[in-house]
Order: sequence, then structure tokens, then C-alpha cells
Amino acid sequence: MVTKWLDPVEQRAWRAIVALMTRLPGALDTQLQRESGVTHFEYWVLTLLSEEPGHRLQMSDLAHKANASLSRLSHVISKLERMGLAERVATQGRRGVHAVLTDNGYLKVVESAPGYLDTVRRLVFDGLAADETARLADLSELLSTRLTEVLSRPDTAAGATDDDG
Repeated sequence: MVTKWLDPVEQRAWRAIVALMTRLPGALDTQLQRESGVTHFEYWVLTLLSEEPGHRLQMSDLAHKANASLSRLSHVISKLERMGLAERVATQGRRGVHAVLTDNGYLKVVESAPGYLDTVRRLVFDGLAADETARLADLSELLSTRLTEVLSRPDTAAGATDDDG
């Protein structure tokens, strides 16, 4: 197999993506842990649950929405249970287990949102014009969809390379 090196524009784009992937999560974690005592991923899970009817969602569906493995989500839900922010509830029939946001979990989301959103706005959106934000949304959705498609293929799920471009 011959390696296809990145051209200068691809290299520039890739380095910018890597910078975002390394800097932004740490900044969001720092802000949330300092002000709310939760990690960014924990906050994300709580937020996703807060948006659902009854503040509950089947674990596998929540894992999908959170872009996480079921194992990682289960670990985080266990931590959130210990913190009194979420709980697991067995469902009737064969639907498995739901993650449910507790009242304290909902309060955590409501109390954390202003500082979190201020940080997101300051770090991401304040420097962009409306059309740039729209382009960022389009490109991010495109890349996310592509990533999901590629990683869901049996030949690439375990780390094999994608040869179709």
C-alpha cells in the first residue's frame, strides 16, 4: 500500500482540526469542573437527558446521541448515579435500561448552562461572522456524517483504512 501524503491545504486543515480536538475539550472540561464539578462529557450526557421527554432515554440510544460506546456511557452513568444526578431504571419488556435524569441532575444542567455557553461562545463563536458559523455547521455535520458512515463499516470499525477517498 502506498501512502498518499496530505497536500499543503489538507495539512493546514488537519493541523487546525488537531488543535481544536486537543485545546477545546480541555478548556471546556476546566470551566465545567471548576464551576460545576462535572466533566464536559458528563455535562453533555446530562444535557442530552434534559432534552428528552421525561428526562429519560434508553442507554443504547443515549450512547448513540452522545457519540460514545455503551461501555463508556455506562461508566459515566455510574459516576452520575453516585453524584445523585442520574439513575438507571429497568424498562418493561425487552427494551433494556433507561438512563434517567434526577431532579438534582436537571438543576445541575440549568445551573451549569450559563457559564458553559459563555465559554462556548467566547472560544468558538465570538470570532465568527454569521455566514462563517453556518459554514462551520455545514462542514462539521458533513464530517460527522462521514465519520459515522466510515466507522460503521465492518472493514473499518476495527481500525482498517478506508480506500474509497
